[in-house]
Amino acid sequence: MGTVNRRTALVAVTALAGAFLTTGCGADTGAAGPDAASPSAATSTLAIQPQSSGDPFKDARAAAAHMPMTAKVLAGGFATAAKLSGDVAAPASDLRATLTAGLQEHVYLAGMAVATAYTKGAGSAEFTLAAGAVDANAVDLAKAVGSVAGADNEAQFLQGFRAHVQDFVAYAVAAKAGDRAGRQRETADLAAYARSQGAFFARVTGGALPAAAVTEAFNHHIGALAKAVDALAAGKTEAYNLLRHAAGHMPAMAATMAAGIAKATKMAGDPASPAAKLRADLTAALQEHVYLAGIAVFTAYTAGTGSAAYQAAASTLDANSMDLAATVGTLAGADNGAMFLTAWREHITLFVDYAVATAARDQAKRAAAMAKLDAYRGAAGRLFEKLSGGALPAGAVAEDLTTHIATLAGTVDSLAAALVKT
Repeated sequence: MGTVNRRTALVAVTALAGAFLTTGCGADTGAAGPDAASPSAATSTLAIQPQSSGDPFKDARAAAAHMPMTAKVLAGGFATAAKLSGDVAAPASDLRATLTAGLQEHVYLAGMAVATAYTKGAGSAEFTLAAGAVDANAVDLAKAVGSVAGADNEAQFLQGFRAHVQDFVAYAVAAKAGDRAGRQRETADLAAYARSQGAFFARVTGGALPAAAVTEAFNHHIGALAKAVDALAAGKTEAYNLLRHAAGHMPAMAATMAAGIAKATKMAGDPASPAAKLRADLTAALQEHVYLAGIAVFTAYTAGTGSAAYQAAASTLDANSMDLAATVGTLAGADNGAMFLTAWREHITLFVDYAVATAARDQAKRAAAMAKLDAYRGAAGRLFEKLSGGALPAGAVAEDLTTHIATLAGTVDSLAAALVKT
């Protein structure tokens, strides 16, 4: 993969955020800087043009942001084909999907920010950038709450959410330092936050969301993310699966919150309908695919494809692929689920090929990998049309995949510019 900067001995997940955020911050990675987002200016030869800003952290979030739209399209087609009850496009379904995406993203961004604090220091410019991304997610979540609960409640939610993020940062600092008393202090503060959120949502929903249920959901979130932080602090490769486990709790939390808010506001649609659940499940799985794929490519750049860290990252990514295939199999039969898994794994392999070629500045192989990804769009479109009995037109699926490929390839380009020396 060329000459790679290996500036950290921490698990590759820990390295992920630090190097994600070193782009344009003067780090000694050999990067050309944010104005040289792609490893080469020769992008015009590619079948699909990567969308790269030069900041891989920002690019990964942009790639992930496209997946809720993809999930809505796919869920609509499968819901029609399987005659699922409910409406994937109803306001209540929108709310559940939005909360699912926002809460899940919070976990991944928080994990990356904590890792950045370990790598560069809590007072570093890199951590400031990481914290900004976490805060952007918090603002988006607050807007979702405010859209149904009013501006005053939006401001209150944001204030509390930001406070719990700061508590997690303090917990992470204590965990890394082996400060048991500090960890216990922050755990108590986070438990108090969970109780305050229970009271907040009980109030804004007029009791439709019981305080105890909300508090329990937030406590689960806090406990799961704390375990991932502890693993990051110890440099354990199991941090990949623990972070995924923490993120995996958020769809259920989103479902609970959406149900209460929808009931309180008499929102159209049923957020618990099979169609709404399918949309939320696909939103979570597809968004997670983007984050885990980015982590795997990054780990290949920093630790090498033969490392234990890369094998752990790739295994976690494949677990996501298998979950997606299981969802497809439930809707379209086991054989079709297996067919989807084969094709999905192949497109991940093509992204790895693209990443290897990009790191090596091999324009011919880079173009070849992109050409195969372009061809995959058409094949995937035809597959989804078949699986949905025509409810998902091949052309629409192929067009949607263009954005997925362009944004994720842009993330790869930014990673290579930041990490791989010319």
